[in-house]
Amino acid sequence: MTITVLAIGKLKDKSLQALQDEYCKRLRAFCTPEVIEVKDEANAHTDRESECTLIKDREAQRALEKIRPGDFVILLDLHGSEWTSEEFARRLDAWTQRSAHLVFVIAGSLGPGRALTARADVRWKLSDLTFTHLMTRVLMLEQIYRGFMINAGREYHK
Repeated sequence: MTITVLAIGKLKDKSLQALQDEYCKRLRAFCTPEVIEVKDEANAHTDRESECTLIKDREAQRALEKIRPGDFVILLDLHGSEWTSEEFARRLDAWTQRSAHLVFVIAGSLGPGRALTARADVRWKLSDLTFTHLMTRVLMLEQIYRGFMINAGREYHK
């Protein structure tokens, strides 16, 4: 079973990179984790709606090129569903039974493009709080790890 984090944009912060690496290492007990980064677009004219749509669509196209037809896609989305850690763990268990390859997608700073939203099997809202896209990677990886630990009946969760 493979879990892919597909992120638009590069992780440049060394401390966040270290945390990402740590959670990927921990996840190896349950799956094969991988992180794929795709280029984000410069967004100097985000005051124009047409420019925002174009940027999101370009980023979505790059992300979609990395997703295979049989992949189960979970898109982080402000308009998605929120769950407790226990609810997420149950969903994670169901998803892993449905597909051998889960792809968690973090869109660019302007949000997901239309094609990416349409491709998503599930839309997940991590929180009502606002996080940087870079921190979102670490928080999401931690929740995936927590979900596996809950499902395994291990002590990490509490």
